[in-house]
Amino acid sequence: MTVRNRWILIGAVTVLMSWLALPSFFSDEARASHWWLGKDGMTLGLDLQGGVHWLLRVDEDAAVQRELERIQSSVAEAANDAKTEIKSSDVKAGVLTLHGDVAALRKIAEQSAPSADVDEEEGALVLRLKDRWKRDAVDRDAATALEVLRHRVDGLGVREPVIAPQGHGRLLVQMPGIKDPAEARPIITSTTFLEFKLVLDQAPSTELLQAKYPKGIPDDQEIVTQPSRKAKDQGKESEALLVPKKAVLGGDMLEDARMEYDRRNRPIITFQWNSDGAKIFREFTGNNIGHRLAAIIDNKVITAPVIQSKIGRNGEITGDFTREEASNTAIQLRSGALPVPLVLEEERAVGPSLGADSIRDGVHASLLGAGLVFVFMAIYYSVTGMFANLALIVNVVILIGLMSATRATMTLPGIAGVVLTVGMAVDSNVIIYERIREELRRGKTARAAIQEGYGRSFWTIFDAHVTALLSSIILVMIGRGPVQGFGVTLTIGLIASMFTALVVTRTLMDTVYGTHPERLRI
Repeated sequence: MTVRNRWILIGAVTVLMSWLALPSFFSDEARASHWWLGKDGMTLGLDLQGGVHWLLRVDEDAAVQRELERIQSSVAEAANDAKTEIKSSDVKAGVLTLHGDVAALRKIAEQSAPSADVDEEEGALVLRLKDRWKRDAVDRDAATALEVLRHRVDGLGVREPVIAPQGHGRLLVQMPGIKDPAEARPIITSTTFLEFKLVLDQAPSTELLQAKYPKGIPDDQEIVTQPSRKAKDQGKESEALLVPKKAVLGGDMLEDARMEYDRRNRPIITFQWNSDGAKIFREFTGNNIGHRLAAIIDNKVITAPVIQSKIGRNGEITGDFTREEASNTAIQLRSGALPVPLVLEEERAVGPSLGADSIRDGVHASLLGAGLVFVFMAIYYSVTGMFANLALIVNVVILIGLMSATRATMTLPGIAGVVLTVGMAVDSNVIIYERIREELRRGKTARAAIQEGYGRSFWTIFDAHVTALLSSIILVMIGRGPVQGFGVTLTIGLIASMFTALVVTRTLMDTVYGTHPERLRI
């Protein structure tokens, strides 16, 4: 490639990268009000712009309970096929208890539930989940919860969140830019399982409803309550409803859920069933016109209206929601229910003031490091050292431009990656310049020394950058949070360093010393 064509390439790359980097130096509000800045820019990580950090743990008891309930269904189905009666079964405190013909049930349980230890206690058969299967149950629920949380956080519109496993049964969630942790916490921790159940009876309170049944609530029914919406009665129940334990429909058949407004401009939640859910809901509501139907989320009644007509694919949930409550609940319903509750083990808020201090300190460190490099190169390598300094400026422009274009996240370790990139970019020029010096000592002309210096240094620089690039790519692919942020800046910086060391400085050398080789002093 001729020198002229190389200058065109360098100019085009520099202008393009400068334009791509521009949005990163303006706030979101400024980018929104000035279309020419573009909407995208480099994103600041949690440690730079502030936000919230959560460490969550899967409730192991709930995971074991859920797995034993699944085993309970499998054993009941196998017993039914074998014409063996189960008089009663109950899952409580990590134990599945079966009453009936113990000998026959033991044989059925051992065949249909290999994940459980089967024992006989006090004339009943008890099943306890084996330790290895307990661990597997927790890990499965953690993996499912991870995907649900990803959908929920994406629904909030948070840019570059970190949602990753953190050891056995633990999940790490970092949400940059969140100013109020309390507002976002329910999005993360609530299971949000929607159920529709027919209201069989009602009373102003649980005590009054229980009083109607002196012999006790039937085994296949339960009492659910509707919390009071009045500020003075916060935490109290406004109504108690008797409903079947088995739901007519659950949130697993939801196809979509959104926050909208009714005719009085009040927030509501609209939902849409899938084809199977629509068929069931249409048939059920058609057969129960005039009866109340309770919409229950996490065992709390949201609303219990009277069915006025047959309802098909679409429906709505009303309930004196605030806009935020309706929006967040719709996001949770749309993204699915958590398989088991998550326990909040750690919550740490990073204030924007701390982030501003980190940015300032990082910029100061970068400027100091670059300044010392600039001075050293200018003194030690004279004019050619200034070429390396100019190439270093282009390197930083390319780095910021590519990070803005790819909407990469800049973290505090990422700033460290920028500083390291500066050192590696100069290091490539040092290798080239020292090689040129060797060629000059051997008596070669300046033009030949430049040619040999760049030619023989190419593979050394290429090998060093490729091996470092492989390591940085692994950091990006496997690392999370700060480690990934360091890997991103290092990866992009290495690519930019190759271009500036082998193209930019070479073009400057050929331009200045190509026609006047006698001026070369290095």
